[in-house]
Amino acid sequence: MAKTYRPYVPEQDLLLPPSLREWLPEDHLAFFVSDLIDQLDLSAITTGYEDEERGYPPYHPVMLTKVLVYAYCVGVFSSRKIQRRLLEDVAFRVLAAGNAPDFRTIADFRKTHLTALRGFFEQVLRLARELGAPRVGRVALDGSKVKANASKHKAMSYGRMREKQRQLREEVNDLLAQAEAVDAAEDAEYGPDRRGDELPAELQRRESRLKRIREAKRALEARAKDEAVSADKPESGKPDSNAQYNFTDPESRIMKGPDGFVQAYNVQVAVDELQLIVGQAVTQETNDKKQLMPMITTIEQQSGDTPSQLLADAGYCSDVNLAVIADTDIDAYISTRKQKHGERPGPCPRGPLPKTATIVDRMSRKLHTKAGAAVYAARKGIVEPVIGQIKQARGFRQFLLRGFEKMQGEWSLVCTTHNIFKLYRLCV
Repeated sequence: MAKTYRPYVPEQDLLLPPSLREWLPEDHLAFFVSDLIDQLDLSAITTGYEDEERGYPPYHPVMLTKVLVYAYCVGVFSSRKIQRRLLEDVAFRVLAAGNAPDFRTIADFRKTHLTALRGFFEQVLRLARELGAPRVGRVALDGSKVKANASKHKAMSYGRMREKQRQLREEVNDLLAQAEAVDAAEDAEYGPDRRGDELPAELQRRESRLKRIREAKRALEARAKDEAVSADKPESGKPDSNAQYNFTDPESRIMKGPDGFVQAYNVQVAVDELQLIVGQAVTQETNDKKQLMPMITTIEQQSGDTPSQLLADAGYCSDVNLAVIADTDIDAYISTRKQKHGERPGPCPRGPLPKTATIVDRMSRKLHTKAGAAVYAARKGIVEPVIGQIKQARGFRQFLLRGFEKMQGEWSLVCTTHNIFKLYRLCV
């Protein structure tokens, strides 16, 4: 007797229209994202469409928002990959209800509404509170380098710019002399319809490069002047010969990361004990020394709360930071030095602190007590998994856009979708 199988007829036509709700299980992330977006205020996005009556009807902005947010939740950031998923992935097709916008429409929508998408971060945090997430209490800070959409090989130092400018100027002068010497020959060669004084292609390339180098020099000089004024040293407003300028994304900086020097931005996150991001920012600073108090202000602005306890690694430690945070009601635990892998804090020294002890010594003693060591040990399990989930699990290791303002919007979207995914895990 032949084996009996379940029906399998690939060419079978559907006799009735299918229901999108039947394509995925009810507890799928796509439905959670759809329902959550429906609860947010999207007026900042939709108003621009409602006021415009000309042109062909656009794709619905709510649909595009859901698709974009879901894509970032599952680690799909490229607009071309999102377009492919809209054709091949069931969850994307359900969210888009069969629509298939091309990659340019998706990319333009993201760039156009970055400011509005940044506002989702605060809305999602408020929604988390309504769903039962506790208010901000213990918070851990951390920073990470995320590659810019630019190569470090497209950067040039100020000293190299001066040398290259002299070289290009000499080459341009030589080419001008050559062009002038062969002017008559060019007239004969190209005919009377050409002036004969057109710049050769090689000269145009060198002149355009020289123009870009001049612009880069002016940008570095302006940056050095601003830094000198902010440091009350206006007389030292000359760029260092090693100061770098990137021609692809001038607002990015060369920073030292775990894998060496990269062209990047420094992203900041403040995470609570549920691993919800309660504060996020992007900075051009190459380290975290100046980010402690700005991040506390950011937490207050974005979450509406002030943390009662704050944990941070040695990157945030400085005399100024410790003195400022000591004047607040925040119970701070900030490492005073970088520990080696696997190193455990030694026993707390006996006896009172000497009168000559600095504020760093006092923080070090606090971390060496049994209670202080236990509190600080929680930092690694709170904030570092979040960085790992964003960069490793979801694969966000490089920004897609360029420019500091756009980086802020894209990082806000990444942090928002992290919180949405956490809420999904907690609720579903």
